[in-house]
Amino acid sequence: MAAATEPAPSFYEQVGGRETFQRIVDAFYREVALDDVLKPMYPEEDLGPAAERLLLFLEQYWGGPTTYGETRGHPRLRMRHMPFKVNPDARDRWLSCMRIAVDEAELSPMHRETLWDYLDRAAHAMVNTFED
Repeated sequence: MAAATEPAPSFYEQVGGRETFQRIVDAFYREVALDDVLKPMYPEEDLGPAAERLLLFLEQYWGGPTTYGETRGHPRLRMRHMPFKVNPDARDRWLSCMRIAVDEAELSPMHRETLWDYLDRAAHAMVNTFED
């Protein structure tokens, strides 16, 4: 009888788990707070609740805890972003903030590119207007 094999570690585990994603989210929102287009898109005065939602989402998406789904249900990212004017400029600003955050995380090249590929595609999918 063959011995049971351990499942391969998730992307979440491979990159360092919550600590790594927390660093990415913290750096991202540090940059968002400085952006005059992105900052007003966040309904809370404090970016803390948005940061927590993003952290939980990223953790779940990449194979970590499923707290996001348990507390907020299906991500429905496009629907949740519909109330905000997400044009190409906002998308590019979001990507710029996220690029800084991902680079600061100092992931391996493979992990950095895997994460960035997803974030870039997700950001493009959130565009809901081409108006300024």
